[in-house]
Amino acid sequence: MVYIGLDLGGTKISGALFTENNIMLHNETLYLEGRGGDMVTELIYTLCDKIIEKANLKKEQTKNIGICIPGIAFSKTGKVWAPNIPGWDNYPLREKLSERYKNSNIMVESDRTCYILGEVSQGAAKGCENAIFIAVGTGIGAGILIDGRVLHGASDIVGATGWMALSPNYNKEWDASGCFESIASGTGIAVQAQKMVANQKEYRGLLSNYPIDKITTREVFTAYHKRDPIAKKVINKAIKFWGMAAANFVSLFNPQMIIFGGGVFGPASAFIDQIYLEATKWAQPIAIKQCRFAVTELPDNAGLYGAGAIAKIGLTKNE
Repeated sequence: MVYIGLDLGGTKISGALFTENNIMLHNETLYLEGRGGDMVTELIYTLCDKIIEKANLKKEQTKNIGICIPGIAFSKTGKVWAPNIPGWDNYPLREKLSERYKNSNIMVESDRTCYILGEVSQGAAKGCENAIFIAVGTGIGAGILIDGRVLHGASDIVGATGWMALSPNYNKEWDASGCFESIASGTGIAVQAQKMVANQKEYRGLLSNYPIDKITTREVFTAYHKRDPIAKKVINKAIKFWGMAAANFVSLFNPQMIIFGGGVFGPASAFIDQIYLEATKWAQPIAIKQCRFAVTELPDNAGLYGAGAIAKIGLTKNE
């Protein structure tokens, strides 16, 4: 049996051939370079064909193709919403792939679903049946595996964690991306620091060396380690929110593990013990003692390994 995993991001797509045990074999990457709509689909075809050719596979062989997409995959229709890809609003991706690879089983899943399946297959949560992956990058999302099954919800929007309510005083600034994401995502950390620098006219710390709109998350983390007061305030609040959010997941789902990943973890990996200590203040006490917090072991490939895993799931669903 042939298993192909494809991981589509906002700037590139990676693909690989996998064994039945989800061991990665051939690996290829192509860059989107501003493509949108059907042009991205054509790039997926090109990548998939390269993998098939490299593996000396025959066209008539049945293939199980799993694809990880940066957005929401609607399981009932096979359509996807990917905000970073122009023209992919309710886009019929599964239909397009099925037309091209007629003798194949096609599985399309959201990136957060693939992240948790990748970690369970080959990463920090290997062998777990109850684990949660909190992806902290430009936004915040969570892949939730409970009793061996990934949760999807009524319309496949489970895990929109950036909208988690973590403060009792509502702020209109959270309308665009939610309370949690506005404070503790990569974008949120930068914006919070920019606002503080703009509002504190007497501030002369490290972040004042940059034009306000050029302060990024990277600069905030660098300034934090040099004891900059604004950076410390912003990062400490993010640590508190990461801990509170994780505590809510622990109390609701009683997982064996919480895994943090995404571009912010990264530099925020150094705070995992502080995040756990914060979570112990808020979580159900027995459940938190049984739960381990960890940073992803697949910082670059969780989505790709997850895509390989759903290729196997696709076979199971179609048998």
